[in-house]
Amino acid sequence: MFESLSQRLSATVNRLRGRGRLTEENIREALREVRIALLEADVALPVVQALIQRVKVRAVGQDVMKSLSPGQALVKVVSDELTAVMGTSNSELNLAATPPAVVLMAGLQGAGKTTTVAKLARLLTERKKKKVMVVSCDVYRPAAIEQLRTLAEQVGVKFFPSAAGQDPVQIARDAVAAARREVVDVLLVDTAGRLHVDEAMMAEIKALHAAITPVETLFVVDSMTGQDAAITAKAFADALPLTGVVLTKTDGDARGGAALSVRYVTGRPIKFLGAGEKTDALEPFHPDRLAQRILGMGDVLSLVEEVERKVDQEKAQKLAQKVMKGKRFDLEDMRDQLEQMNNMGGLAGLMDKLPGVSGLPDSVKSKVNDGEIKRMVAIIGSMTPKERRHPNLLNGSRRARVARGSGTQPADVNRLLKQYMQMEKMMSKLSRGGGKGLLRQMSGALKGMGGMGGMGGLPPR
Repeated sequence: MFESLSQRLSATVNRLRGRGRLTEENIREALREVRIALLEADVALPVVQALIQRVKVRAVGQDVMKSLSPGQALVKVVSDELTAVMGTSNSELNLAATPPAVVLMAGLQGAGKTTTVAKLARLLTERKKKKVMVVSCDVYRPAAIEQLRTLAEQVGVKFFPSAAGQDPVQIARDAVAAARREVVDVLLVDTAGRLHVDEAMMAEIKALHAAITPVETLFVVDSMTGQDAAITAKAFADALPLTGVVLTKTDGDARGGAALSVRYVTGRPIKFLGAGEKTDALEPFHPDRLAQRILGMGDVLSLVEEVERKVDQEKAQKLAQKVMKGKRFDLEDMRDQLEQMNNMGGLAGLMDKLPGVSGLPDSVKSKVNDGEIKRMVAIIGSMTPKERRHPNLLNGSRRARVARGSGTQPADVNRLLKQYMQMEKMMSKLSRGGGKGLLRQMSGALKGMGGMGGMGGLPPR
């Protein structure tokens, strides 16, 4: 998300960053570029006008013109105002209610409501340790009920059965009663969608809302609809007391106009971003982190949280101990590392959160291919356990066999082994001298990177 906008804004702020002094003319020229970039990203016009005006007032005032580094000060102003437009800080679900806390999901057909219900159920179960039940009140699409039943089994939450022909309001009431009996913490209620906003749908969801009085009413909207997402969200916000918005399909949205428009147009916070079909592809929305990503500063905090959550800590600890004891890093270890990277969204998912990546040429970014990771895993999987533990056994005939077994070419196997040798060499260097050797390697790496912004590397031991 935000690829085109990030490229345009990063280029603009980079031109200003090196300026010793900014003038009103410099700022006016930069803001013209920012305005065009926002409009091209399909941000709603009132949002663009408000954002540009706020940045201009602060930029021409004390915040930037009299700063010792005006270019950097302007970047901070733009970052602050982008954050303010999107809601300042993360807005968590308010589940402080007598169980069950009922969450009602609303939205148009095709926005991804049912999938989002499953994703939210998994997030609440795994990260908040809540006991969750889900129910579908979409009696017009029997497939939607079956879909939710299947997803509930996948994520390991309770499913309250319903069927076509039943009254949606009665289904919801029965589900609340069942959730209370079974001492469930959170009940997620999926509702029927329509191809467009209509009176019948609004009347039905209003009746549902009145019957179960949810603590949260979330509007699920497809981010790829751009400005239309904000307009639809406004229509629902006028009809229902929405408490927040979930933006779906953000992985397919290169512009990001919806994320920048919805909060401003509706006055309701964006609470979650959905990116992908997998049930773990739902993340809390952090406006400050997203503003940094838009400006090419990356999102290291989210990356660290993702590593802590998705990396198998036991395997990581075993590998660290193995390396520190001087044991050889083998192809089994390499496969584990590649699979863990895949679990975190692959290289593309990681790059999106790294600082400076938005400024890389498209020719470089296009080479980041998650298919390569899968191919490498397949190649290692075609080897025997003995070959994975002792890569030196892989002579020409064995490499040809591995290539045939993995559906690749011998050149692909050779390339993998070359990458493995580089990793093995690095690991063996880290193991020399135990902890001190590791510290020396880290110190050298930091010095080679210019001390990481003046950190000056690690102290000598």
